[in-house]
Amino acid sequence: MIVVTGGAGFIGSNIVKALNSIGRTDILVVDNLKDGTKFINLANLCISDYLSKEDFITKIITNNYFFDIDVIFHEGACSLTTEWNGKYIMSNNYEYSKILVLYCVKHKIPFLYASSASVYGKRNYNFIEEREFEKPLNIYSFSKFQFDQYIRNIIFLKNNSQVCGLRYFNVYGPNEKHKKNMSSIIYQFNEQINKENKQKLFKGSNEFYRDFIYIDDIININLWFWEKNISGIFNCGTGCSVSFKDIADTIANFYKNKNTDIEYIDFPKKLTEYYQNFTQADLTKLRNAGYKKKFKNITEGITEYLNILNNT
Repeated sequence: MIVVTGGAGFIGSNIVKALNSIGRTDILVVDNLKDGTKFINLANLCISDYLSKEDFITKIITNNYFFDIDVIFHEGACSLTTEWNGKYIMSNNYEYSKILVLYCVKHKIPFLYASSASVYGKRNYNFIEEREFEKPLNIYSFSKFQFDQYIRNIIFLKNNSQVCGLRYFNVYGPNEKHKKNMSSIIYQFNEQINKENKQKLFKGSNEFYRDFIYIDDIININLWFWEKNISGIFNCGTGCSVSFKDIADTIANFYKNKNTDIEYIDFPKKLTEYYQNFTQADLTKLRNAGYKKKFKNITEGITEYLNILNNT
């Protein structure tokens, strides 16, 4: 049995899809389907079971889980960077994750989890997996940072259990529709063009640079690390950053037969102190671990994604 927490979400459902492609259907999806629209991400996939996140963690805590688990891909979390209920975020993202990883270490189950590039904060140009470069900006990034710290300080004892944290940069691709305003700007720009024939950019977007990575590359990294049984914390980006304005231009070029406009809007003041205006993954540790696959560049990724979104 393979467990994918957050398995109905964006990255989780794509992991399930990739597992199906290699013949694995013995998959338990753990998720919170309060937002029932997420079911669509699983509708064309094969899984063997589903549990709510509450029922699953109860079974883990009470040792009432009877299946042999080959691996846990822990993608489930509250990913709202605008959520400031610290008690909720730390319970959902941190305490839940600690219970799972301790269970996995005890039973020697490979544990691969989603960390986040948000731990690096703003005004940072050294995106290296070391404590000195980590300055979380909000309670979401703090929850991810603190779990990474927990892994560093507590879990990496002398044992043979794989524990691998993957720091996702800006991931985009199919199955993110349910994320709404937390979906990638590529998805949002595409929606804006189809609805209003224009893209809305924050003023100064030509100075916002992010490292955008296509979902297929993220999935390949997950499966590769599981296969190689490598532990550690690793950046998952392309190593290249691109401005939001460049992305808007690339999308406009995709719709070159349409007369699309760009509308510049004010940047929300409440986000000013909590917004990463630059990210770019340092891939030294990832490459040194042996991962050599080439990543899709932003034009390739956007073109493939827009073709899927628009069924062309």
